[in-house]
Amino acid sequence: MTQPIEKKPSVGLFVTCLVDLFRPTVGFAAIKLIEDAGCTVEVPRAQTCCGQPAYNSGDRADTRAIAENTIEAFEGFDYVVAPSGSCAGMLKKHYPGLLKGDAKWEARARAFSAKVHELVSFLVDVRGMRGVDARLDAAVTYHDSCSGLRELDIKQQPRALLASVAGVKLVEMQDPDVCCGFGGTFCVKYPDISNSIVETKTRSIAASGASTLLAGDLGCLMNMAGKLKREGSKVEVRHVAEVLAGMTQTPPIGGR
Repeated sequence: MTQPIEKKPSVGLFVTCLVDLFRPTVGFAAIKLIEDAGCTVEVPRAQTCCGQPAYNSGDRADTRAIAENTIEAFEGFDYVVAPSGSCAGMLKKHYPGLLKGDAKWEARARAFSAKVHELVSFLVDVRGMRGVDARLDAAVTYHDSCSGLRELDIKQQPRALLASVAGVKLVEMQDPDVCCGFGGTFCVKYPDISNSIVETKTRSIAASGASTLLAGDLGCLMNMAGKLKREGSKVEVRHVAEVLAGMTQTPPIGGR
């Protein structure tokens, strides 16, 4: 008797604006990792921004419109996964409050929120991934992004998977969980404060002795990569998904 084919869980990939515009390889790496975790992946064309810049600037009307569009685009999937703790935090933690009290959208927002996961957390906590088939001969240090750490409890998951990457030596910087100074619109509104914060972070990165900096949020990575480049540092900067997927052939973020 023929055994029925088990249906794979479906994942809608929320690509994020920064990945789409500046680092598409992170999206391709995310797709590979999700497929390796036994899921099917689609990228809904109707998706746009998560709405966080508008939300943080107090523009609730545009944020609501963005949230409604996003929920509608992803409702048909078993899971919604984003390679960004910041965007995943917005989708998971803030959409339900934003749409609370709306008879049409409140229940849909709660159901949507329950399906949202940051990429590495999804791989480890939901799909039970314990290792990857990848190699990078480098000493790496890891930055814990604020939203991923504080909103979604992401800390050990990326380190657990990095431990399985052949050739990788993880060296912790001092205060890996301290902000890099990006903060979305914060770095635009308060550039001098942002620069002071990222300067402290790059000193910690240099003191670690690592040759590669990793994190799970492209905004943080671009901010730190820019500062490192201005300082003349040779530290390479990559999204952790690229390393876990074995996709490190492209130049690092910010160039060589």
